[in-house]
This record gives sequence, C-alpha cells and structure tokens, in this order.
Amino acid sequence: MMIDIVKVFLPAVGAFVLGVLLTPILTNYLYSHKMWKHKAGKTALDGSEAKVFNELHKEKEINTPRMGGIIIWFSAGLVMFLIWSLSHILPTESTIKLDFLSRSQTWVPLATLILGALVGLVDDYLEIIGSRQEKGKGGLSLRKRLMAVSVIALLCAWWFFDKLDVVGIGLPFGLNGGELYLGPIFILLFLGTALFIYAGGVIDGLDGLAGGVFATMFAAYAGIAFYQQQIDLAAFCATVAGGILAFLWFNIPPARFYMSETGTMGLTITLTVVAFMTDRLGEGYGFLVLPIIALPLVITVFSNIIQVFSKKFRGKKVFLVAPLHHHFEAIGWPAYKVTMRYWIFSLVCALLGITLALIG
Repeated sequence: MMIDIVKVFLPAVGAFVLGVLLTPILTNYLYSHKMWKHKAGKTALDGSEAKVFNELHKEKEINTPRMGGIIIWFSAGLVMFLIWSLSHILPTESTIKLDFLSRSQTWVPLATLILGALVGLVDDYLEIIGSRQEKGKGGLSLRKRLMAVSVIALLCAWWFFDKLDVVGIGLPFGLNGGELYLGPIFILLFLGTALFIYAGGVIDGLDGLAGGVFATMFAAYAGIAFYQQQIDLAAFCATVAGGILAFLWFNIPPARFYMSETGTMGLTITLTVVAFMTDRLGEGYGFLVLPIIALPLVITVFSNIIQVFSKKFRGKKVFLVAPLHHHFEAIGWPAYKVTMRYWIFSLVCALLGITLALIG
C-alpha cells in the first residue's frame, strides 16, 4: 500500500516541480517571439461576431501568449520518461515498482495526451501566424479540429473494442449483471463522448478557470483508479494533475499565458480515455460518473447549444454571451469570482462523482 501511494503522489509532485522550473524558459520564448493573437476578435458558433466577448476581452486577447498547455503535457510526459528510464538504468525493486508506463493502463492515455496536444499546438501556431496577416485569420478550422479528434477517438475506440474486448459500460448495483452490452455501438459511444468532452474545452476562457477544473477532474479519476487497484492509471492521472497545477501556478490572474488548444485538446481526449479505462477494464463505473465529474464541461457545452438554437429558432439569445462562464462575467461578476466559484463547483462535482463510483 505504501509503495502504491508513493507511486501515485511522487510523480505528481515531480510534474508540478518540473513544470514550475520549465515555465520561465517557455514564457521567455513565448514573450520574446510574441506568441499571441495580434488582432483581437472572436467569432460566435453561428458565425456572427461575438460582440460581448470581444468587448470583455479585447485587451487580453492581444497581450497574453498562447501555448501555455505545453507545460502540462511536457512536464507530465517528462516525469513518466524519467521514471521509466530510471527503472531500466538502475533496475532495483523500488525503481521498478515506481515505473507506471504500462501497456495495459497508460500507453493509450499517454498517446492521446501527446497526439491531441501536438495537433492543438499546430492549431495554436497557425492561429498566431494567421493573426499577423492582413486578413487576421489562422489556425485549423473547426471541421479539421473535429476531424483530428474523431480520428484519435476512433483509434482508441477500436483499441478498446478489438484489443481489450470492451463491448459495454458498467452498471451499478448489479443491474443487468453489472454491464450494459453495446457491441459495436460502443465505438460510436466512445466517439460521441470524445467529441462532446472536447467541445467543453472552450471553458479555457478566463484566467485560472480551465486549470482548476481540469486538475480537479484528473485528480478525481486518480482517486477512482487507485480504489480500483489501477495503480499505474492512478499515477498517470495524478501526474497530469500535477502538470496542470504547475500551469495553474502561472495562469491565475493575471495569467502569464493561456492553455489554448495544445492543452485543451490533449486533456479532453485523454479525459474520455481515462473515463473508459476506469469502467469495464477496472470493473467500475468511470463512464457513468463522467457527466458528474466533468459537469462544468457539460454545462459549458449545453449553454453553447442552447444559445445557438435559441438564436436560430427564436431569434434571440438566452445568455448575454455563451458559454455560461462568460455570461456570468457579462452580468457583472468579476472574472476571479467566476473562476473561484467554478473551482468550488468542480470540486463538489468531483467528490460526488468519486462517491458514486465507490458505492456503485
């Protein structure tokens, strides 16, 4: 038990420390190369100008660098690599037990974290370069980003279905024998979940908001995985949470940089993978508690959907601006109040999700 606790917490602390130490190097590069949008302005989901958002954020949009999410995946990945290397260079009982890079639990989530982050990094870079041009447009289109997420998600879904024999989701309290059989429909469920959670990545809109929410969600799944004796996966989730906290250290108001796509794309796809890893593979209910643990993302997505449909079919808006956290900002809440209340809400959701996962 003690070595398992060390295995989970030590890399989390290591990712935080490494992230904090590496941030000055990254920020020096980002600021010296002016890696931010050079023209303020955002387009709403229906293609119209996001006037309220642009008015609230016109100064920050052009003065704060993007790509801050590099700290998260780079520090987490580096810690995993260092521990794995140590276990092979100095193969003692302790170093071997600390290694949590395993085919059965962490290869897939690590791959999605890196792949999603790299695609997001390309998008961030293209958007910055594009903003320097006269038309001020850049970055991958929404369709291309959704295609990238879909390809990664389908590869993961196929791996779960074909290689790991996952054909359903867990049901609590012994209902239907403890499993809802889905067969090939499982692949569609995985894809839909990944796209939905990715859509919630737009929560990265206020200083400190996304960092606090994502750190809480990954910490929650670390707890669930640990309870289910998926120690390698628990260590992975805790390490990612440690990397997010390092990012958050510098992202709290006033933010030194934004997480942007290189953070949100990798984290959202990986969150989906972790939810399914803690489901049938861990004999748990990781998928069913995902809407609870990730409720801030769920609310973010639905507020966007409600806004778009209301404008299309009713000709008027429900919120002053969507997603919901910007609505609160628009009605007069200071940005830090919105952020901190989302942190509290996210923590309550995580605790509820963990509780339901354990008693199921």
